[in-house]
Amino acid sequence: MFAVMKTGGKQYKVQAGDMLRVEKLAADAGETIQFNEILMLGGDETVVGAPLIEGAGVQAEVVDQIKGEKVTHFVKRRRKHSSKRTKGHRQKLTLVRVTDILSSGADKSGVKAAVGAGSVAAVAVAATEAKKPAKKAEAAKAASAEGADDLKKLSGVGPALEKKLHAAGVTTFAQVAAWTDEDVAAMDEQLSFKGRIEREGWIEQAKELAKG
Repeated sequence: MFAVMKTGGKQYKVQAGDMLRVEKLAADAGETIQFNEILMLGGDETVVGAPLIEGAGVQAEVVDQIKGEKVTHFVKRRRKHSSKRTKGHRQKLTLVRVTDILSSGADKSGVKAAVGAGSVAAVAVAATEAKKPAKKAEAAKAASAEGADDLKKLSGVGPALEKKLHAAGVTTFAQVAAWTDEDVAAMDEQLSFKGRIEREGWIEQAKELAKG
């Protein structure tokens, strides 16, 4: 029996015993997790979801948290003549071993659902911000009044995107320049523009702008 499941925006065809590398999940080595987005089941009888199969699931054991092979990409900044750079990146992955495929009853199994680490970070950020909406609004207003940088100087940032960054508590070039890979991933999820920060070279631009 095999299943076609979805996780991290990708689809995988799996069967019991398969070793799989997927985008990083919020789980520790040795934990049992369950993928609930099942698109198709195959075997003696093929079942196709619409789009998902209700009650179906794929259970797996987390083997390890790893990094993929290094990928080097070339970045050329817009509107900046002769400004180019290369950047290396190793994608964070989770290695899992498929243990069981459930055609039904997965919703009552009690096994922890497989959730992406980026989604957990975004939810945590959203929950923290929701607890203090008044303070956040006051901080944004104060920043706008004094000490805030013109974030529109960053490539691809207009008035609307600048407002979103202010709402997320980002008001200066120094903050952007200090972002880590985890900060970039969380901001991508929160502002729904995955990959844009790296494509536009915001961090490098912010470092230069913060100096002047």
